[in-house]
Amino acid sequence: MTEPSQDPRVAVIMGSKSDLPVMEGAIAMLRELGVAFDAKVVSAHRTPVEMGEFAASARAKGYRVIIAGAGGAAHLPGMVAAHTSLPVIGVPVPITQLSGMDALYSIVQMPKGVPVATVAIGGAHNAGILAAQILASGDSQYAKSLAVRLDAYKAKMRAEVQAQQLEV
Repeated sequence: MTEPSQDPRVAVIMGSKSDLPVMEGAIAMLRELGVAFDAKVVSAHRTPVEMGEFAASARAKGYRVIIAGAGGAAHLPGMVAAHTSLPVIGVPVPITQLSGMDALYSIVQMPKGVPVATVAIGGAHNAGILAAQILASGDSQYAKSLAVRLDAYKAKMRAEVQAQQLEV
């Protein structure tokens, strides 16, 4: 999947195509906010050389944030972070008998010097929002425009909550 644009892009990567149902949350959020992205399978275990090359060249390819989803041993986010200076957001994917706790611990417990921002188990939706917030943190016209879209999204959420009525 590719969303063409000259604007800063987000890479949404996952260890296997089976992670896509969870990672669709990030993709949907990036689309809603109008953030350009590419989505692809990049395996830390099955294609480690290609994974390293992807991470090392990500900035030159126009990416400014990488969202990496993985389950089980979940080495993808940390290994990508080891090969790039870009912000990496890890999404623990719940695929095992441990319901994603193994992936959460693997992603969140990174050694000093190799940070991975980690969202909740299955929290790809929030990863998409966080990636957009990172891109909106600058002073460029793009960042300011994205900040307006993020504010509109939050206002929409607020209105949806305020519209809820409880009948007890």
